Amino acid sequence: METLQATIFLFVFVPWVNPAPPLQQESPQSDDYDTDVSMGSLPQQDYEMQSKDIRKDGTNVSLDTSLRLKRDDTQLDVPPTKDTNLPTCLLCVCLSGSVYCEEIDIEAVPPLPKETAYLYARFNKIKRIAASDFADITTLRRIDFSGNRIEEIEDGAFSKLLLLEELSLAENRLIKLPVLPPKLTTFNANQNRIKSRGIKANAFKKLTNLAYLYLGHNALESVPLNLPESLRILHLQYNNITTITDDTFCKSNNTRYIRTRMDEIRMEGNPIVLAKHVNAFSCLRMLPVGTYY
Repeated sequence: METLQATIFLFVFVPWVNPAPPLQQESPQSDDYDTDVSMGSLPQQDYEMQSKDIRKDGTNVSLDTSLRLKRDDTQLDVPPTKDTNLPTCLLCVCLSGSVYCEEIDIEAVPPLPKETAYLYARFNKIKRIAASDFADITTLRRIDFSGNRIEEIEDGAFSKLLLLEELSLAENRLIKLPVLPPKLTTFNANQNRIKSRGIKANAFKKLTNLAYLYLGHNALESVPLNLPESLRILHLQYNNITTITDDTFCKSNNTRYIRTRMDEIRMEGNPIVLAKHVNAFSCLRMLPVGTYY
């Protein structure tokens, strides 16, 4: 009887215990909460950034407007100038005072930055050099126009280049030489069409630093006059030289005169027999290269 009563008591007591909520109900609530936060926070941040004002010069402007003004100001602050020479430095290579414009088929000397010291414009289609090409470029020390089609060099084209030391006009179509700047040490005019009348009598006389002179493969009928004492290398091979005098290299009135710096003279390929002009070489330490019989 006691057992039955206990059983009945438990049966009556159990229904009053509150059941635990199902576990699957928590998952949708958690997902919904996370989604609301992640999806809602970014638009809110965007909205705050867009609506945020930036004070500039006492005026409130939006972020987008500020950025546009900043870009416009930057463009206005750095206008293109002649000094930057952007088109030339896009076409050529500008590096540390050197401008490389080689094999790009240009037909004229391009505008150069004012600080240019070395210009390499080989193997192009340049036909003419004007005085204005280098009027403002006084820093040039080396110019190389080898392999172009240059027929004319305007008077005074190199007159302002007081620092120029090396000039190459090789492999062009020149028939005469321009006035050369005074501090040249090397001048190369090989493979042109230069005749003796195209070189003035005093063309080299005042070039007291000239050490290397290349005039091979031209149409010279005689050796240029008044060659400077500084000359070390002279190339005259493959011209039309037929005459030479005792004063060409030496001084006929001074038998003790020695041209001490001259190391090499090339005259092969000319129609002159050098053995007939022995006295012309008496001041040289080494005989010229050429035909002697």
